[in-house]
Amino acid sequence: MKAIVAVDRNWAIGNGGRLLVSIPADHKMFRNETMGKVVIYGRKTLETFPMARPLEGRENIILSGNRDLKVKDAAIAHSMDELFEKLEAYDTDEVYVIGGDSVYRQLVPYCNMVHVTRIDYEYKADAFFPNLDKDPAWHRTGESEEQTYFDLTYAFLLYEKYETTAGGLNP
Repeated sequence: MKAIVAVDRNWAIGNGGRLLVSIPADHKMFRNETMGKVVIYGRKTLETFPMARPLEGRENIILSGNRDLKVKDAAIAHSMDELFEKLEAYDTDEVYVIGGDSVYRQLVPYCNMVHVTRIDYEYKADAFFPNLDKDPAWHRTGESEEQTYFDLTYAFLLYEKYETTAGGLNP
């Protein structure tokens, strides 16, 4: 399983139920990476999508404890157990966790790769992604050239989890 996220310098991802910034190249990378794949996200993230509808061209799974939630063109998992049962039908390399912060916190430990768009700016925020730079289980394995969008600079980063063995961590 993989995750995909855009973060600022402090690993912030949102404020007031909205993304921190909209960068067209980030959206394009997100579309290219997730199209035709399975995406997992929470109800609040769904509400940020256009017309609060699931993403087209992808298998959508919404992780929500709300048992009354019904969403056309999306599967609902009400628990982690139920989510993992649904995921048995898919190749885990085709599954992407896309937010929000509570879903990331629950599922990043199960991911082996994270695509990060790191924005070189500090935003006011109330939602955060786990700081992979401070987690010894993760290491950065790729980084694009620095990009710019108006006055913002950003880069696409790739993090991979070290494999654990009886003797410790192996890259």
